[in-house]
Parts: sequence; structure tokens; C-alpha cells
Amino acid sequence: MTQFVDSHCHIDGPEYDEDRDDVIARARAAGVTTMLNVGTGDPHSSAFERAVALSEQHEEIFCAIGVHPHDAKLFDDPVETSLVELAKNSRVVAWGEIGLDYHYDHSPREVQREVFRRQLRIARSLNLPVVIHSREAKDDTIAILREELDVYERAGVLHCFGGNLQMALDAIDLGFLISFAGNLTFKKAQDLRDIARQLPLDRLLVETDCPYLTPVPFRGKRNEPARVVETAKCLAELHDRQVNDVGRITSENFARLFGVRSQLRL
Repeated sequence: MTQFVDSHCHIDGPEYDEDRDDVIARARAAGVTTMLNVGTGDPHSSAFERAVALSEQHEEIFCAIGVHPHDAKLFDDPVETSLVELAKNSRVVAWGEIGLDYHYDHSPREVQREVFRRQLRIARSLNLPVVIHSREAKDDTIAILREELDVYERAGVLHCFGGNLQMALDAIDLGFLISFAGNLTFKKAQDLRDIARQLPLDRLLVETDCPYLTPVPFRGKRNEPARVVETAKCLAELHDRQVNDVGRITSENFARLFGVRSQLRL
């Protein structure tokens, strides 16, 4: 059976409260053996506890926790203490999503950069790979990663990649993987597809970032992990490979990065 990993989803959120079990069942039926659920939200709320709890309830769901750049202005010592404690849970396999978002600027850029550095140092101290969010901030993102994660074997992933080819190559040089979401399938995303075609498959992941970025042909509907298959199909076409090859390779890449090989049927 062809298998896939959704390397970045948000299925603990309220968008799935009515049918979460059905969503997980559809993912299984589509061949999605593993999901990384990424906790986001007000760090002073119970958002991260909720994300960890979901991963404890389903063997195929792992968890990442970390303060999103939108919420960087809310990061403080109590938040750090709480997250470090949560990260001791064996279901937490990454720190994130963290990074820089200069598109919305919900937190001041200087604060975003400071909190980004702080969380990279925490992740490194815990020996966790990082999940990076970077929007319209490619230069600062790469510069900070170079300074904070130089010679760091765990590295991480640039999720929902939207930068240019040089950013991707710089990240790969630092040991990072590049993850593509459903926007890879969008009609106006030819530039992104051109980048994906030039990157080695052994450095790539696929994701949904659901409930967002629903891929073709499901645009306009709520996204869910089963639809990661559509992104894998697109990536397979770009590399002139079979979709089962892309599913296998990206699953192996995920297992290697996050250290969860025993959970996958490899």
C-alpha cells in the first residue's frame, strides 16, 4: 500500500470538532500513516496542551509545539517554562512552528526576531528539530538560522515553503528539509513548481497545513490530511516519478528527521 506523511497539520483546532474522528479515518483510508499536528494559538491558553492531548490519543499523530511569530509578543518566561515541560512528552517530536512573518506583522519584527532566536536556542538545548514559518522574511530567516543552528544535526524543516530557490538551497545546506503544501498545485504557482522541480527528493516533505491551502481539485473546501496525496501527486509529476515513490521517499525523510521510524511501515 502506498503511504504518505502529512508533515504539518492543525487538526486539533475547532474546525474539526464536529468530525475529527472521521477526518483521521479518511486520512488512514488514503494511506496517510503519520501526521504531525502543530499546536498554535495564544501561548497563555490551553492550545498546546490540547495539541499534545490529541497526539496521545492516536498512535499515528505526533506533535510539535512552539510560539508562532504572530504570537511572539506574548512569549514570556512562564510560557517558556510551560512549553519546556510539555516538550518532555514523548509525543512531542519537534519545536514549532516558529519563525518570522513580515506579511501580517501581528508582532513587531524586532520582537519576532528576538523570540525566534530564543526558541531556536530552546529547541537546540532539547535536541529537537524545528518547524520554521517564514513569510516575506527569507533573508532574516536564513541569517538567524545560520547564526543559531550552525552545525546542528537535528536542523528541521521550512514548512509550507514559499521562498525562492536560493532560500531553499541555503536551508538545505544548513541541513533542513523543505516542505510543500497544497499551494504547490495552484494554477498561479508555476514559480513554486519550478523550484520544487529543482530540489532533490531526499530533502523534501509534503504537508497540508490544514485547514488551510486546500489543493486542487478541492479548493474552496476545508483541507484535511487525506488531501496531502494531491500535493504528493503534483510533486511526483514534477520529478517524473510515481506517486508511490514520492510517498515512500517523503515518509522516509520525515522518519529520519523526526526520529519516528518505528511508527512508519518502511
